Amino acid sequence: MQERAYQALRHALIVGQLAPGKGISLRAMAEVIGVGIMPVRAAIARLSAENALAVHDNRRVSIPEMTMERFDQLMQARLLLEPACAMRALNVIDEAGLARIRSHDDQMNSSYETGDAELYMAANYAFHFEIYRAGRSEVLTHLLESVWMQFGPFMRKVYGMVGTAHLSDKHEMAINAIARRDVTSLKVAIEADILDGMDLLGKSIFTQAAEPGSPSSRRRSRASSGRARLTATE
Repeated sequence: MQERAYQALRHALIVGQLAPGKGISLRAMAEVIGVGIMPVRAAIARLSAENALAVHDNRRVSIPEMTMERFDQLMQARLLLEPACAMRALNVIDEAGLARIRSHDDQMNSSYETGDAELYMAANYAFHFEIYRAGRSEVLTHLLESVWMQFGPFMRKVYGMVGTAHLSDKHEMAINAIARRDVTSLKVAIEADILDGMDLLGKSIFTQAAEPGSPSSRRRSRASSGRARLTATE
């Protein structure tokens, strides 16, 4: 039961089913997954240790705040790990595997047409990890899933607001590179795909946070006012 709860929450984070900025009760999570409170509590403890969830004193959990430093580290991790996983898989992927990869990309295109951001997220995850798992790099793919857990909720929010039209399609480049066994082109396609997606994510998160009236902006304003008062009384 503990492993079932952990895998269910892990997947929910990766595909953005848990939204940032909202507290979630353990009981609500248990009801959605269909397990008891204890397995959920154990799963949350593991996910908290992986920096994917924050646990609060009121027995509610939330998505940890995304800072610029954390964002930069997540992007660096993706740029290091994902091309490495893809290149390990390149000579292992057979025709059946390539067909599955194409199918995931087709599902992404369909979800784009219907505006289904959650399905788009799930298909995007399936596309990438169909490639990465083919190389049987269990350590690397586990690390990558931990990284995806940390930005998934934010990416889902971005897709929900702006849709997916802002992303250029690097998946077709990756598919063609795999078909040709072209390691250089595959590396370029994966890196470009990461940079496109993370650029959209970063602009959306930090532009919104800087807007007047946003919670982060209000916190900065209060902090500035506090410093001004201290300066005035010195």
